[in-house]
Amino acid sequence: MKLNRRHALLAGAALPLAAPAFLRARPAVAQDASAATPFPLSRQFNLGDMKVTALLAGSGQQENPHEIFGLNVDQATFDQVSQENFIPADRSMGFFTPTLVDTGNERILFDTGMMAGGLLQAMQDVGYAPENVTHVVLTHMHPDHIGGLTDDAGNPTFPEAAYVTGQTEFDHWAGQNDEMFEAKVRPFAERMTFLQPEGSVASGITAVEAFGHTPGHMAYMLESGDRRLLLTADTANHYVWSLQNPDWEVLYDADKPQAAETRRRILGMLASDRTPMLGYHMPFPAVGFVEQDGESFRWVPHSYQLV
Repeated sequence: MKLNRRHALLAGAALPLAAPAFLRARPAVAQDASAATPFPLSRQFNLGDMKVTALLAGSGQQENPHEIFGLNVDQATFDQVSQENFIPADRSMGFFTPTLVDTGNERILFDTGMMAGGLLQAMQDVGYAPENVTHVVLTHMHPDHIGGLTDDAGNPTFPEAAYVTGQTEFDHWAGQNDEMFEAKVRPFAERMTFLQPEGSVASGITAVEAFGHTPGHMAYMLESGDRRLLLTADTANHYVWSLQNPDWEVLYDADKPQAAETRRRILGMLASDRTPMLGYHMPFPAVGFVEQDGESFRWVPHSYQLV
């Protein structure tokens, strides 16, 4: 399938990764298993009776991140906040992190990466094959979340899976005449279950309204026993320039005021309830906690709390 410039940019909507790397679609580590990997490919956590696996489908660097994050702040502010957080202001490191939730009865995959290769390698790393996946849930329909649904010939990557997504999100993209949507998502429409916010994927897995990044973008709450974890997808795409500063505009948020309101609402809930989150583009393994700090938030990376 051909990717035009618009799709390369849409892929960038969810990950600060340079366009040429998107077009290559796989980092070197995914192409050559003998290469020294800069990050592990997977990380598993226990959540009550659920086994949650963060899967590194790809990673890469992006130059000039201020062209993506903090569009409504000046360069001096962007530079100062970056320096205060010990990160460079002229480049960023981004990650694709689909998540596999094994309930014992179902193996539910949330998002698929830009292409399937890196995801499948990460799954193999922890003993899962494509045919083991019973459900594929799409949080939204940017290319780096739907691209791995099929191979280049259009064959399903997960042949035994049912498909789940939000009704609002599907309806939006179905009316856009979007090449990526038509190739990757439309073929599964008759096999899809469409959810509203608070709809259930399976027992203990509930859709949470997180509109703004896209018109129907959704997060998903996992609950088992007395444990909870929120899969936040692209609610916040960087732990400093988005999560810490929720009012900073992100280039690819479809509705920037709504996306900022969603960040404040969801991050505030996570901080108040001390609920961990897994964010698709957070530093791998993408799991952590949120602490409120006045009008901003602080990312606290997971260490061993869920082990």
